[in-house]
Amino acid sequence: MTATYTFDVFSSLDGFGGVNGGDWGGYWGKQGPELLEHRLAQYDEKQRMVFGANTYRAFTQLLDLGEEASVNDLWVTRMRHLPATVVSTTLHAPLDWPDATVVSGDAVDVVARLKEESDVPLRSHGSLSMNRALMAAGLVDRVQVTIFPVITGQTGDDPILAGAADFDLELIESRTLDGNIQELSYRPTLHP
Repeated sequence: MTATYTFDVFSSLDGFGGVNGGDWGGYWGKQGPELLEHRLAQYDEKQRMVFGANTYRAFTQLLDLGEEASVNDLWVTRMRHLPATVVSTTLHAPLDWPDATVVSGDAVDVVARLKEESDVPLRSHGSLSMNRALMAAGLVDRVQVTIFPVITGQTGDDPILAGAADFDLELIESRTLDGNIQELSYRPTLHP
């Protein structure tokens, strides 16, 4: 049986994964208890995390600064204790992440092998360019986007799907968190 792969990402309404400047803060300052509890529950399930090198570095820097505690990100702490595969040609073991393995090679080949071998679902939070390539290769089973109620036209950074192939999306789940944050889960299919 093939493991499912979820590309999990946070976004502003205009499609940015982060900001460059401004005084937004984490989650664009919009997180609430419902979002944080829901995220914590999602990371309670057995799964393997998959990261590209840049996202791995960003998470370890965030954790080194202790920022997850400042916004009560218990889900990030839980995520950090899940087994993880980091796809990188620049990083080498040992990694500063409990139960993490670094695998060198093309992400498409690495994830295709993981999907065949893993007995638990695979999830990647962030890792934008890697996940765009995995989507184009047909390896992403689920795109889970959490949309925060902001437009970051002046400060938006990290366009989530810039340069991605064209996809048709089948909505498989949706929910509203804290009254104004949307979590949408789709099954992507390459558009002919």
